Amino acid sequence: MKKSKLSVLTGIATIFTFTFAGYETTQNVQQVDASSKIKVTYTLKVHNKTYKKKTVKLPKHSTVMRGLKKCWKIKSDRGLITSIAGKSQNPSKKIYWTYKINGKFAQKGAAIQKLANKDKIKFTLAKVNF
Repeated sequence: MKKSKLSVLTGIATIFTFTFAGYETTQNVQQVDASSKIKVTYTLKVHNKTYKKKTVKLPKHSTVMRGLKKCWKIKSDRGLITSIAGKSQNPSKKIYWTYKINGKFAQKGAAIQKLANKDKIKFTLAKVNF
């Protein structure tokens, strides 16, 4: 009788161990997954009027271009963005897409500029005087 009680207790202990170990492992995976994402807000402006705005979650170390493609359909030519969400630039009128990160003009192209959590990206389609 003592052996069967011991077997039952051992079985119950084993079930608790696997149940809680599995729960802990799932929690750790979810925490790692959540910490490997960043949240970025994109705004499109056409002639200084806000046209569209979206917030997206991206993997850490994503580029501006990756997030932009996740938000809207874009066209590019040799790395330069020529159209976003159906709004195209017009070189003959000197109207181009430019972008700022957190209020400052970007120093790199959208395909190589890395993002950080809570960055605010603003693309503006307007006349540019060179």
